[in-house]
Amino acid sequence: MTKSTEQLLNMDRNTIFHSSTHLKQYAAGELPGRVITGAKGLRITDSQGIELIDAFAGLYCVNIGYGREEMAEAIHEQAKKLAYYHTYVGHSNEALIELSERILKLAPDNMSKVYYGLSGSDANETQIKLVWYYNNSRGLPNKKKIISRERGYHGSSIASGSLTGLPIFHAHFDLPIERIRHTMSPYYYRRDVDNMTEEAFAQLCADQLEAMILKEDPDTVAAMIAEPVLGTGGIVPPPKGYWSAIRKVLDNYDILLIADEVVCGFGRLGTNFGSDLYQMKPDLMTVAKGLTSAYLPLSGVIIGDKVWAVLEDGTDEWGAIGHGYTYSGHPMGAAAALCNLDIIEREGLVANARDVGAYLQQKMQSTFADHPMVGDTRGVGMLHGLEFSSDKYHRTQFDPSLKVGPQIAAACMEKGMIARAMPHGDILGFAPPLVATESDIDLMVDITEQAVNGVMDSLVKQKLWA
Repeated sequence: MTKSTEQLLNMDRNTIFHSSTHLKQYAAGELPGRVITGAKGLRITDSQGIELIDAFAGLYCVNIGYGREEMAEAIHEQAKKLAYYHTYVGHSNEALIELSERILKLAPDNMSKVYYGLSGSDANETQIKLVWYYNNSRGLPNKKKIISRERGYHGSSIASGSLTGLPIFHAHFDLPIERIRHTMSPYYYRRDVDNMTEEAFAQLCADQLEAMILKEDPDTVAAMIAEPVLGTGGIVPPPKGYWSAIRKVLDNYDILLIADEVVCGFGRLGTNFGSDLYQMKPDLMTVAKGLTSAYLPLSGVIIGDKVWAVLEDGTDEWGAIGHGYTYSGHPMGAAAALCNLDIIEREGLVANARDVGAYLQQKMQSTFADHPMVGDTRGVGMLHGLEFSSDKYHRTQFDPSLKVGPQIAAACMEKGMIARAMPHGDILGFAPPLVATESDIDLMVDITEQAVNGVMDSLVKQKLWA
């Protein structure tokens, strides 16, 4: 017998621990729930037949769009042939071997090997262990601190959650752990000095990083981890000159750069990786999300030549490396990734993200640059953020209690579109699937404009903003 939506949600409230949810209010039925039953292209459908445009591609991840039957077929065929075997002690599988070669062809030239997991969080846990092993192997046991950035997002496990620079992921969890530091965010819109150029702000970020390294002692700092473009921290592209300035500082003090490409990788910025667009020259890279377009969980740590050579020397001295996950290199995940990369290549989705992404930026800019409630409109490729301000000329933030960002996200939902209210600020985020067309963008922007205007009118009527 088919269960009603109400029955399903009652079961859900009694059995499931949901991410980023007020647990007591949800369990008591004070917060709405939604049961997703199907999806195709850019749209998802729930158990009540409501269809929504997903302008955030799940969580930045369904790059090829929903409902790709060839993905299901590829996973099915792999399951029939070999559903699982581990990768310990030199064991492998054909899909994984082909995938690894393909990833390395897409990655920057200095990349050597790939280690697999299931999520960006576990991949960044692996990164931390490899960085520590790397410096132990080099005879530098004190060189272990890792610098992340305020507002950066790198996961929500213990170590990766410590790398994350958003207070909501630290509060009441006793995070961050020791050895993790956070330098200033490259958030040009929230700069302290109005007339500072992007280049000057980028240099300020680099100077602050260098000051932190010197304060901590360069002999204790091992690596910096960073997203090419800040994602969950507000969808913030770097200011002009940022990455060249940062790279110079890291090189001066023998500090590795880990590029967290979980959001940006596999086409979202209109290039294979954000590292390519910004010429970051990373020593290590983290990938997930777009690797399989989330059809199955799969993540990867891409290891550069310099680091790999030292890891080899370590095992020559100490024996087999003591790191492994049961599901590392899962053949079904590898098969899904291969099919996903086939689709991206065949349909030219990296170029589509570049071209339609440019249209997304232009359309948002022309629609909202002069809007009285929009303080900043920013993005690159298929990523965009609108930041709302109570006084756009002074970049003043709304009172957080008004929850302007969540109000606008809810208004978008009522009009049939999912956009994401980003944490720690009134920011609405967009990360549409890479298959989106200019017509799709027109519809997304139109819905957003209606939602923003509706919330603005409501605030004015309530005399909460003028």
